[in-house]
Amino acid sequence: MIPDSTNAAFAALADRIYASSSSAQVYQAIVDTAVDVVTGCDHSCIMLVSAGVVSTAAASDAVAAAIDEYERAIGEGPCLDAILEETAQVDPDLSSGSPWPRLAEQVVAVTPVRGMIGFRLLVDGRKAGALNLFSDTRGGFTLESVNQASILASFASVALMTLGAREEAGHLSKALTSNREIGKAVGLLMAAHKVPQERAFEILNSTSQNLNMKLADVAAKVVQGQQEQYKRP
Repeated sequence: MIPDSTNAAFAALADRIYASSSSAQVYQAIVDTAVDVVTGCDHSCIMLVSAGVVSTAAASDAVAAAIDEYERAIGEGPCLDAILEETAQVDPDLSSGSPWPRLAEQVVAVTPVRGMIGFRLLVDGRKAGALNLFSDTRGGFTLESVNQASILASFASVALMTLGAREEAGHLSKALTSNREIGKAVGLLMAAHKVPQERAFEILNSTSQNLNMKLADVAAKVVQGQQEQYKRP
């Protein structure tokens, strides 16, 4: 069961996302929430991929931003691997045989960070980036931390869809409506097909491509069809 405090934090995050007027505000809301919600997390950042170029979209502080720079410069790390891999990239103790030895050496030498986690972020089934979390405590990240971060990463993926919907819609009010429809449709597909969120995204996206319709329009049709089904005697 998710603690009430965590539920409250996610509710506050949702409010910040829907009230945001820019992508930078949305990204910042996510990394700030990571520090508040995930057990053991002291710093967080989001790394995005656009046209093959990897960049930092937001960081909770200078430490997180610096580690992102080290990852790109060295060419290894949890965020880079998370973009490519479906599974979470976890190293709770950088001093104990890290999967990213060069990065770990640099991080331990110049920052207080001693543990790292990376989670892939998806938009319409596309590998859009990763959420990176850092702990100043060896072993500070636990299974509970990974579960909390997984939920946040899923939430962040939906937030990125919000941004995509905003750009597609052309103005904020329509984008917010589109995102709500997409979120509802994903939830309905997860329940109907008994599949995880990523697979539901894929189903919605492939249907959009096959029908040559915008993702938000397909989502609206899914939601409308479910509502009409409930209205039937």
